[in-house]
Amino acid sequence: MASWVRTASVSVVGPRRIEADDLSAVCARHLAAPVTIEGLRRLSGGASRESWSFDAVLPDARRHALVLRRDPGSNLGQSDRSTEYRLLQAAAAAGVPVPTVRFLLDPGDDLGDGFVMDRIDGETIPRRILRDDTYAAARAGLAAACGSIAAQIHEVNVATLPDLAVQGPREQIAQYRAILDGVGEPHPAFELGLRWLEDNVSRTGLEAPPRLVHGDFRNGNFIVGPEGIRAVLDWELSHLGDPVEDLGWLCVKSWRFGNVDQPVGGFGSTDALLAAYAAAGGGAVDPEHLHYWETFGTLKWGVICEMQCFSHLSGLVRSVELAALGRRIAETEWDLLELIA
Repeated sequence: MASWVRTASVSVVGPRRIEADDLSAVCARHLAAPVTIEGLRRLSGGASRESWSFDAVLPDARRHALVLRRDPGSNLGQSDRSTEYRLLQAAAAAGVPVPTVRFLLDPGDDLGDGFVMDRIDGETIPRRILRDDTYAAARAGLAAACGSIAAQIHEVNVATLPDLAVQGPREQIAQYRAILDGVGEPHPAFELGLRWLEDNVSRTGLEAPPRLVHGDFRNGNFIVGPEGIRAVLDWELSHLGDPVEDLGWLCVKSWRFGNVDQPVGGFGSTDALLAAYAAAGGGAVDPEHLHYWETFGTLKWGVICEMQCFSHLSGLVRSVELAALGRRIAETEWDLLELIA
């Protein structure tokens, strides 16, 4: 299965721990000079990917601020890092703000599947973005910035992309119904939501050709500075489909992080989002179309919470974080019922 099924996958064969000497040899080969590695540390977050921050220092004291992004092991249902690497290359060529990718790991590096990209300073933690004074000026323009950046993503020429699955609404409805059936725990609200999504699928404009969908375009996956969004992260769930899916996912209540009166990421209005999206070439979006994908996103996040909790309870991945997500299911059920009322 594709999409968020990946996050519940099991690390079957884990690569060994990263050491500075390993990265020194790898970076030296690609930078064509001896390299000293400083400040190597694993970044927090990322249940399905590891991110390691470090500086590669050359003999002349030039310093490259880098991040290694790799799979923690051979994971069921996950795409390899070369796909994300090529996606970032295509997005950057189209003007989307993303980290510059440097190189892919080779099998001989013995570090697993991954790639190295530039490290961009800024904040990704939503609580700080939404509340700290440092980002007060940025917050005023974040909804519009999201609209403009989303339009850039959706205009990326699909011919420049690696092979991506086409995941329209019907494919995803079947996917999440199968997940629920597989877990085997009854959730009438989710069943009602799936039926509503099936009955209203015409709102999505199925005749439109599929375009690049980021797949996880939301507050928490943006690097933000005092001036605004510096980069969009986490492209491993990208696929081809209905571009409004990204806009609806951004508006899911869970990604407002307590600022429920600001429907776009907890920092702005849908009017600002859609006006900027249209102005940047994304086209006009029917409010019913947006509502459909916000509803879908709410159901999807609820099923993800169910799936993550099941991973813990079944013993596949023992994690307090995954167990705690089970408590979020009731929130999403309530949100879903409000949206389809």
